[in-house]
Amino acid sequence: MNFNNKMVGRIQTREIFMADNKPVRLGDLLVETGIITQDQLVIALKEQKNSDLPLGKLIVKLGFATDKVINDAISKSTGQETIDLSKIVPDDDVQQLIPKDLARRYKILPLSIDEANASLTIAMSDTYNVQALDRIKIYLKGKYDLNVLLAGESEIEDAIDHFYGYTLSVDAIVQEIETGKADLNTDIGEATEYSHPLVRLVDALLADAVKRGASDIHFEPEEGFYRIRYRIDGVLRQIRALHSNYSAGITVRLKVLSGMNIAENRAPQDGRISLTYSGRQIDFRVASQPTMHGEDIVLRVLDRKKGIVPLEKLGLHHDALSELKLMMSRPEGIILVTGPTGSGKTTTLYSIINYLASESVNIMTLEDPVEYPLAMIRQSSVNEAVKLDFASGIRSMMRQDPDIILVGEVRDADTAEMALRAAMTGHQVYSTLHTNSAVGAIPRLIDLEVPPSIMVGNIIGIVAQRLVRLLCPHCKEEYEPSEIEMILLSIDEDAEDIPNIYRATGCEKCEYIGYKGRISLLEILRVDEDIDELIVKRASNREITNMALEKGFIPIADDGIRRIIEGVTSLDEVSRVIDLTSRLK
Repeated sequence: MNFNNKMVGRIQTREIFMADNKPVRLGDLLVETGIITQDQLVIALKEQKNSDLPLGKLIVKLGFATDKVINDAISKSTGQETIDLSKIVPDDDVQQLIPKDLARRYKILPLSIDEANASLTIAMSDTYNVQALDRIKIYLKGKYDLNVLLAGESEIEDAIDHFYGYTLSVDAIVQEIETGKADLNTDIGEATEYSHPLVRLVDALLADAVKRGASDIHFEPEEGFYRIRYRIDGVLRQIRALHSNYSAGITVRLKVLSGMNIAENRAPQDGRISLTYSGRQIDFRVASQPTMHGEDIVLRVLDRKKGIVPLEKLGLHHDALSELKLMMSRPEGIILVTGPTGSGKTTTLYSIINYLASESVNIMTLEDPVEYPLAMIRQSSVNEAVKLDFASGIRSMMRQDPDIILVGEVRDADTAEMALRAAMTGHQVYSTLHTNSAVGAIPRLIDLEVPPSIMVGNIIGIVAQRLVRLLCPHCKEEYEPSEIEMILLSIDEDAEDIPNIYRATGCEKCEYIGYKGRISLLEILRVDEDIDELIVKRASNREITNMALEKGFIPIADDGIRRIIEGVTSLDEVSRVIDLTSRLK
């Protein structure tokens, strides 16, 4: 879409222009296209009276639609061209044309230059903002015509931070403190809050962790220094080693942010921080633990944008995805997701629940705690103070006429029995269980004193999963597997076509780690009548596994090997989370 002075409408005023140049309100457009209901529009308009936010952003904030869905609707109705910023890399020198403050003020991202035609392509969240377009043309002194593409506001803000560099510099703040330009000993409460260097340092570290995709942030006091580590793609990585003088101030700041008692340093505490980075809401679950050298503080990063992943984007093989959807189609019964801590169980459950959510079903969850708020789903947290545990919570939810129940974790006999009884009474139940394999969930339930008679006919299926890191596509190195590696991969050494596999090397794009991103490895055990008979007989894991293999069960190790041969991960990485040594016998 080229810059046109006829475009006088603004999305902020809920008015855009159709392809025939007739104005239409954004809210009316979204209702007409079925993206939101009339009731949801009324709610958003009422909220807008008490807010300075534009209607489109309010609709996103309320969870009625996403930026992408709204932009697609506008694009389809107006003929405007949209762009997915996650899939583009701007020209190296294009950011020099428009400064960062101007880009941020008008929600603009320069993308590319066509010198031959004197054209500059930019992405905007509000393509009808004539003031912004005029300002840019003046700044460029009329050297370029503007080709404007539509993109979501949060996407643009994220891209500005990414391609222009970070707003907060950890290095600069540390240097400011080390050179004595800032007084580290000044009380945070006495200084103007943001002028205090430790306030800015904590903010910078949190922003840096989010931008680097960390799932956890560790603030760890040692005897002679203060260590800061990020968990990125499941592996802890040291980011900073600061002087021990930083420990007290950073601890106080984190406690203030999370609502903890700053005077209490002898007992563990829990808290929560909610901040906005790059236009999106980020929550941090905070836990403190007294240690020999001070309080250890760990923050779990809860990024709603990454935490709620569409089912089709979990990285499941199409056969596994089909099997999972088949189990989800059962009207009653329980589906268990198993695996160690940090294996992505909660993410998988949220993806399933989000996939099933609709106006026709009542979905209720009981979690410890609620990690990501979901639209149209009733979510509750266990609360020991009022004696609301998982077992009593399930009893309470049963009186709320639910269709689907999510129980955060089966951790004791009462919870297991109540979850299975809910499945027996015509409900679809989802939960997690800490076991090493899908088959291992059955003896684990028996160990929790759940009678096999209750399990029979009520367990739909069991999913076991692990997360493995993806090889960086820019630097992964192809090589021919050794003799032992061929045995581990079940490759016949006499085969005519022996596939090459890949290993990590490291480059600038992956911060010289060799891996970037993660993918799920799964095994799915669908429990049918034959498996039920073995459960009643209290059969061994070997017997159940053999029966499952006869019915097409694919062990998680085989799923890992498939991913290695496909070239998406390495043998070293799969061996890190799955035991392959049994194949050497």
